[in-house]
Amino acid sequence: MPLAQGLYDGGHEHDSCGVGFIVHLKGQRSHQIVRDGLQALENLNHRGACGCEVNTGDGAGLLIQLPDAFLRDECARLGITLPQPGHYGVGMLFAQRDPGPRAQAMALFARIVAEEGQQLLGWRLVPTDIDAADVGASARAVEPVMQHAIIGRAGGLADQDAFERALYVIRKRFEHAIERAGIADAGFCYFASLSSRTLVYKGMLTATQLDAYFPDLADPRVESALAMFHSRFSTNTFPSWRLAHPYRMLSHNGEINTLRGNINWMSAREALFASPHFPDIAKILPIIDERGSDTAILDSALELLTMAGRPLPHAVMMLIPEAWSGHESMPAEKKAFYEYHSTVMEPWDGPASVAFTDGQNIGAVLDRNGLRPSRFIVTKDDIVLMASEVGVLPIPEERILRKGRLQPGKMFLVSLAEGRIIDDAELKLGLAAQAPYADWLREHVHPLAELPPATPAAPFAGDALLKQQMAFGHTIEDLKYILGPMVVNSEESVGSMGTDTPVAVLSSHAQPLYNYFQQLFAQVTNPPLDAIREELVTSVDTMIGPEGNLLDQALADIHLVKLASPILDNE
Repeated sequence: MPLAQGLYDGGHEHDSCGVGFIVHLKGQRSHQIVRDGLQALENLNHRGACGCEVNTGDGAGLLIQLPDAFLRDECARLGITLPQPGHYGVGMLFAQRDPGPRAQAMALFARIVAEEGQQLLGWRLVPTDIDAADVGASARAVEPVMQHAIIGRAGGLADQDAFERALYVIRKRFEHAIERAGIADAGFCYFASLSSRTLVYKGMLTATQLDAYFPDLADPRVESALAMFHSRFSTNTFPSWRLAHPYRMLSHNGEINTLRGNINWMSAREALFASPHFPDIAKILPIIDERGSDTAILDSALELLTMAGRPLPHAVMMLIPEAWSGHESMPAEKKAFYEYHSTVMEPWDGPASVAFTDGQNIGAVLDRNGLRPSRFIVTKDDIVLMASEVGVLPIPEERILRKGRLQPGKMFLVSLAEGRIIDDAELKLGLAAQAPYADWLREHVHPLAELPPATPAAPFAGDALLKQQMAFGHTIEDLKYILGPMVVNSEESVGSMGTDTPVAVLSSHAQPLYNYFQQLFAQVTNPPLDAIREELVTSVDTMIGPEGNLLDQALADIHLVKLASPILDNE
């Protein structure tokens, strides 16, 4: 760190990922959108990170719409005739450098495409220039070969959404099959994207290297109406080519604190999955690849919900809900929406600014506490720019129509089909009105307070009380320093941050069940929340009872008991 000088003080240093997007409000495609996305990314370079080599980055990338004119010309050079837009998809495959295993992996992919009734039209070797980008030795050592897989749409599919689902099934099947195939260096094989709408260029690069590394991005025929960009600061995972953002649908700045629970719940729910969109649901299971980062795992969950038929903003509301249970002025319809979905999906919670797109809509959402910065501007010539900070593009003030920031729990959505920004209130109330969520809750969810009162148990005293205390592992220390202050003064005892208590599993004494568990949260930039002091933005409501099918839009004929707290007394 340099010494303090001028306006610089090392004590004020802070870094996090840089994320954002630029989009033409009316959906007009141009190469300028791609160039502006790259420039904005380069101006967020300080939010990314590098390793011990300054030219080995944690990751950078760009997501754009499929550039049809460019791909049509490039495929024609290779003897591949593309059908009309929407009738072909392109995958960005990271593959092995050894030609033998790479050919095996590509043959496996071709077989899966054929089995799913689609047509592999051919492959395009994506040009890269690692020397022009001056990529460091660490990234060079694990650089994959980049291939475009070109897939034609079968005639039997109803529409482009059905084709997107077919491509999703193909990709998931390939991900699972490559692990079992015994092909060398299978870990290199990874589809950064496989879609008829979007295409991802990314890698273990710095923000300033991406443009030079992928010559495609400099071609004026590469046009898009939107560009999502990301510069990565790897705080809790090692950098790699596949862990660069954007992922298939989102980019993210922050951490998902509840990740372990989210993964466990998603895995547990898979046994109940059923959807008319996926006649053979086993093909796409498991949904979560635990080798991924928190963002990669969140992206997998978002993909599943949208592919199963939910609109993109609906799926985002399910995964990253705003603080609703203690919100006194929130409309009842929106509260019912959030409470209903809490019965089938817990929040993916943490400090997070998330940008998301399906190629037709693009938007962003902030966590319920608003712990990550995100700013946006709208220009008079229909350009919308959202980024982690202001100033990522030199836009004159006289060109700006509107500017603002993302607010905690609020959603910012640009609909290219409608050619407008859809207001958070309009968007969410519209989604909340699409089903009778309040009626379903009244029918299926029963608050504990509404159940018949129980006969209070007789209190313990004397030897009977001592026997219970010993059986449940209470100690004199617990009574004196923890329970005592709580009962006498209604306060929580405060101690040092450290603890020298041996782990429960090694103890020779009876231990309370909860001593065997520890709270897990990302201790990078944020403390855990306090459900009492921060009740406006936290909820400890707990549902008891069977879950329904996450992929079903309506609650099954099940009944749940709702607890205001996970802690039960005898009554």
